[in-house]
Amino acid sequence: MTSADKKKEGRVLLPSNIVPIRYDLKLTPDLEAFTFAGECRIKLSTAADLGPDHREIIMHAKELCFASASYVLTDGDAGTSSVTADEIRVNTKSTTVTFCFPTALPANSTIYLTVKYTGFLNNQMAGFYRSSYTDIHGESKIMASTQFESLDARRAFPCWDEPARKAVFGVTLVVPRGLDAFSNMPESGCKTLEGGKLKELSFLDSPIMPTYLVAFVVGEFDHIQAQTEHGVLIKVYTPPGKSDAGKYALDCATKALDHFNDFFGVPYPLPKLDMVAIPEFAAGAMENWGLVTYREVDLLIDPLKASNSQKQRVCTVVTHELAHQWFGNLVTMAWWDDLWLNEGFASWAENWASDQIYPDMKMWDQFTTGHLSAALRLDALKSSHPIQVPIHHAEEVEEVFDAISYCKGGSVVRMIRAVIGMKAFQTGLGTYMKRHAYGNTETFDLWKAWEESSDMPIQEMMASWTEQMGFPLVRVVGETWKENEVTLELDQLWFLADGSKLAEEEAKKKWTIPILTCTQEGTQDDMVFMREKTAAVTIPLGSKDGWVKLNAGQEVPMRVLPTPTMISRLGEGIKSKLLPPCDRAGLL
Repeated sequence: MTSADKKKEGRVLLPSNIVPIRYDLKLTPDLEAFTFAGECRIKLSTAADLGPDHREIIMHAKELCFASASYVLTDGDAGTSSVTADEIRVNTKSTTVTFCFPTALPANSTIYLTVKYTGFLNNQMAGFYRSSYTDIHGESKIMASTQFESLDARRAFPCWDEPARKAVFGVTLVVPRGLDAFSNMPESGCKTLEGGKLKELSFLDSPIMPTYLVAFVVGEFDHIQAQTEHGVLIKVYTPPGKSDAGKYALDCATKALDHFNDFFGVPYPLPKLDMVAIPEFAAGAMENWGLVTYREVDLLIDPLKASNSQKQRVCTVVTHELAHQWFGNLVTMAWWDDLWLNEGFASWAENWASDQIYPDMKMWDQFTTGHLSAALRLDALKSSHPIQVPIHHAEEVEEVFDAISYCKGGSVVRMIRAVIGMKAFQTGLGTYMKRHAYGNTETFDLWKAWEESSDMPIQEMMASWTEQMGFPLVRVVGETWKENEVTLELDQLWFLADGSKLAEEEAKKKWTIPILTCTQEGTQDDMVFMREKTAAVTIPLGSKDGWVKLNAGQEVPMRVLPTPTMISRLGEGIKSKLLPPCDRAGLL
């Protein structure tokens, strides 16, 4: 059994003998009754080994009321007569619906399934939900928007709600004539319906993508817009009267999208990018492809009155979500156990892009006391978990949206960049994006791309950082100082915040640690991989009183215990400020 097969063991997935190719969604929300009517037409492919008695189609669905389901066969000799389900079974525990048909489904065929249903515009900030706000005239208003990650697309339409079940989406929204509505793709048509009170908006087909990235918003909005140097139109949608508050975020987005275009070497694949402020929003933001939704405070600020920390927050949230347009949207994890790959990389990228746009923010200096410190605090507890966590039931993913996935994930990505260098790092990412565009990947696909670009053992190094919890304490247990060099003897052990004694097996844990060093001459080019429990490194010194610091730049998520002599000598580096700020912070 391959390592990929082992990862898949125990996963609770829908049957793979029927898979979606395309969804055509038509939704009619009622903002007064807090309901919506839905019609979902899905193009499906049935497997060649579909049994002769197979009469069921199982899909994810939650809090939906079904009226009918039927399919037509589009190839073969059966013509186009419709077959209607004679039983619809809803399983609230597994959040699935089973459509049972009177005759067997055709194998190795393409069929079109049409499902008519109704749902609720809930107030739980999940699925297709409603938000209330007060407009500029003091009146209470209702809008509707979506939040589908991780498992709530099934609240809006029946679907294969799994990240690997990618499909094309065509969206049509029927809304009151006075409201705005938009989706992932630009509008392709608009017509006023009979009676003049409603209008039907249709949108261009999406790229192939997972259900959790589908989005639509209905309400009253103002907007401002700008175009990137690469020709992508970006709009910031705000509540009426607040459009000026979106200018800072718009500026961040236009610059960031251009930086990511150039960095990945793959153009942003959609014709537009909308960013929408939602009055009631559970997370900070959501990276829906082409329609990013935000909590208001993470998108809208007064640039003249906002503090530096508020500006930085908006900038990093915007850049985080835009990084996902490639890393997560264009290339998507195959299953939720690689969530860290999405969030860890975006956590690194938000700092990289913010540093490119506003170098005065000194994001990498802040990374040491921000992301890295948060990761080490949580990961120093015995209650922590590995970056890569086996997830069998999709619902378990909610438990790993934490500082390990985001902050430690971002820290190990930063470590890889330090080890292989920016050129190989960027080249490997470009290869990864091109090779897997519009597809799904496992973590080892990214390691492979970086191994190819750097000719270094990334898989070997990273297994110890992503597949086991915790991080090492590297102790200097011996030192030999000479006039022009110092030799340090090192050992490593699992660091625990409570200082509890390690059991025999726990004491055997080890990491493949890149030993990066700096002296008064700067960061040393030579790097040693500490693969065993002990190692020795020799570092050249510029003078007999020279100093050395391990973990230069705080690039590796670990702690270091230097000797009293090392600390004493470092005093000169601190006093002269030849020791960079992030290294000085790392000593605390």
